[in-house]
This record gives sequence, structure tokens and C-alpha cells, in this order.
Amino acid sequence: MSVPVILLVEDEASQRAVLNYNLKAEGFEVLQAADGEEALLRAQETPPDLVLLDWMLPHVSGLEVCRRLKSGKDTRDIPIIMLSARSEELDRVRGLETGADDYMVKPYSVAELVARVRKELRRTRPTTMGETMSFEDILLDAASHRVSRADQDIKLGPTEFRLLSCFLEAQGRVLSREQLLDRVWGRDIYVDTRTVDVHIGRLRKALMQHGGTDPLRTVRGAGYALG
Repeated sequence: MSVPVILLVEDEASQRAVLNYNLKAEGFEVLQAADGEEALLRAQETPPDLVLLDWMLPHVSGLEVCRRLKSGKDTRDIPIIMLSARSEELDRVRGLETGADDYMVKPYSVAELVARVRKELRRTRPTTMGETMSFEDILLDAASHRVSRADQDIKLGPTEFRLLSCFLEAQGRVLSREQLLDRVWGRDIYVDTRTVDVHIGRLRKALMQHGGTDPLRTVRGAGYALG
């Protein structure tokens, strides 16, 4: 199961250091950006699982960063929690209407912030938070690391389990080989894209070992999708 990646966008170095320390202590991988331009570049290069976004940033404001991420094809589904000293209701509304999924007013409790991060990740990436997921007659239990289809146990290797987790998290969406490599093997490990095809074949074989149709769809030139 891949570790959730948080993009932390905060121009105050001391605040960024505190949040970075606490998020890593909670088991998250943290990417950092000190201004809006760097945040947009980071999000495009390495799409995170969630963005913690300060409103007041140099060069490009947090509101503009939020607007651009939510309008981008590859970044629009990434949850954004906006952090701001602006506490007026109008400011909250403005932040949420720009596309933020949540809004926290400074100063805030780090414990509450982490709780809200986990809440958003449970919504968007349930398997990373120890949840169960299903598609038709396929059930994956992340906590017990078990998979079944039509109430019959399916034996999967670690890589195939992570692949299935990715597909369940993105039901109906096409995932490219590059996206699957990032999610399953990690961004710092070199693996040939043909390796993805080999493991997809193993996953298909395992899911159909007791019968049933192939739930995985090959999209020529694009990648794979579940459903």
C-alpha cells in the first residue's frame, strides 16, 4: 500500500518545518513548496494525494493556485485544504468557491489539521487509510490485506494487491502506465513500463481464477481502467 503524499505549500519557513515534522510523524510523505509558482510546478511534476495550501503566497496567491489545480485535467481531483489567517465568513466562502475542499483558520491545532487530512484521504484514497473497497463482486480489505470475488478468496502478490488498490481508488478512470508506476512501484525506482503489463496480466488471471468476466479494461495508447 503506497504512502499518501502531501504537498505542503507555505511561505513561512518555521511554520512549514513544524507541519513537515508532524505530517511525517503521522506517516505521510511530504513535498514542500514556498510559493505559488513552485507549488504549481511540483503538483504537475509529482501529483500529490492532497495539498495543504496557504492563502497568502508570493508570486501566485493560494486562491489562484487552487483555481489552476482544480481546472487542470491531472490535478482537479486532488483534495485541497486551504490554510489562512482570514477568518471572515466571506473569506471562507471565497476559498471554498474557488475549489478548496476544506478551509482552516490560523492559528489552528496541528492535531485537528491531521484529522482533517485523514478525513479527506478516507474520501479520496480509502485503501491508504485502512478501509474496505469494492467493485461489483470484488472486495478489497486493506486492513487485513484480503481480496475476494463473489465471496471466494483471491490470492494476490503484493504488487498485484497495490495495483488493484489503485484501480479501486480510481474506478472508471483510465490510469496510464506511468501513473501506475508512480503509485505502485514508487517515484524513485526505475521500472520498465512493460513490467506494468506483466503484473496487469497476473492481476487479471487472479481475479478470474474462479470464473467471471475480466473487470479490467485496456485503453489502447492510454492505459488501463477498472470498469
